[in-house]
Amino acid sequence: MSFLTVDEQDIKKGITTDRYFMWTEEVLRARKINPFVVAEVTAPEWGVFAGLNDVLSLLEDLPVDVYAMQEGTVFFPNEPVLTVAGRYLSFARFETAILGFLCHASGIATAAFRAKLAAGNRKVLSFGTRRQHPALAAMIERAAYIGGVDGVSNYAAEKYLRIKSVGTMPHALIISFGDQVEAWKAFDETVDREVSRILLVDTYCDEKSEAIKAVENISRVDGVRLDTPSSRRGDLRKIIEEVRWELDIREKRDVKIVLSGGIDIRAILELRDLVDTFGVGTYIAAAKPVDFALDIVEREGKFAAKRGKRGGMKQVYRDWSSLEDEIRLFRDEPPEDKKPLLVKYMEGGDTVKKTSMDDARKLALRQMETIRELERVSEFLK
Repeated sequence: MSFLTVDEQDIKKGITTDRYFMWTEEVLRARKINPFVVAEVTAPEWGVFAGLNDVLSLLEDLPVDVYAMQEGTVFFPNEPVLTVAGRYLSFARFETAILGFLCHASGIATAAFRAKLAAGNRKVLSFGTRRQHPALAAMIERAAYIGGVDGVSNYAAEKYLRIKSVGTMPHALIISFGDQVEAWKAFDETVDREVSRILLVDTYCDEKSEAIKAVENISRVDGVRLDTPSSRRGDLRKIIEEVRWELDIREKRDVKIVLSGGIDIRAILELRDLVDTFGVGTYIAAAKPVDFALDIVEREGKFAAKRGKRGGMKQVYRDWSSLEDEIRLFRDEPPEDKKPLLVKYMEGGDTVKKTSMDDARKLALRQMETIRELERVSEFLK
């Protein structure tokens, strides 16, 4: 093993579990207790559901049924997003991994969704995989893409997700030349013409000076990137306003402004009238995981739930025009005016419905548009 990552097969075997599940298995087997249970995953917060693809891979060939919301679905507090039905010992030790897959991916998808919602018609790019373990790069970019970002920067996305990676240039390229203009020219003359010429303009001088130098020396400039870290002094808005002014008076109104470096929701809201594209790193890639929990709600066909949880296998029904949901017992009659969100993805360990990253992203973006139409944006950006 070159890197300290857990082997895929060990995850499938249930090695990545909390120790008390091993003791639980030991006790239940000793007493020959293995009830048929229904367990559901819920969270006390809203979010965008992601990570189902990994859960299905984990539970494949185990004698369980799995119901879930489609990835990309906006869920609300205390709604079941995933339900597992089967003999408890069939999946007991996998609770830790199930939650890990869902909590992490959904947290990233939710942050990406909020960033894009805040940006409005401005673009948002996922720039943050360097903030996490590289083994997670594809998972991070997949979740961010589902959440609605317009592009992802990690090159691994091309191999594992089959989507084009995007980017600009690092300070290291310019420093290697020792001269901004020479570095910009070399980039322009070398890199495929399909790649946008977004020139980094804050290596040696202030952003305004380098932006001017860029458009006066390089024939094709599609945009300039300001990678101003929070540690630098000055009013960032005024800096961007100066750059925009200098570009405009030189008849470079079509040159876009790209901003990266410590971008969060607040920065997006404050600067989206000036910035064309936000490169968002840590806010998305290191997003707080969704606080999902997995709880047994039925045992041998009878309601069973710990305090603070509601018993019974449930279905969530949605009015897609208003994003209003209703929770009913799975066995009850559905409401006439709403559609069920939980569908069967696995039966007896066989996958009966596949996940789709592209469909999940389209769903997230449709809901985003509905939120805007309903004038509920501020509610989702709190």
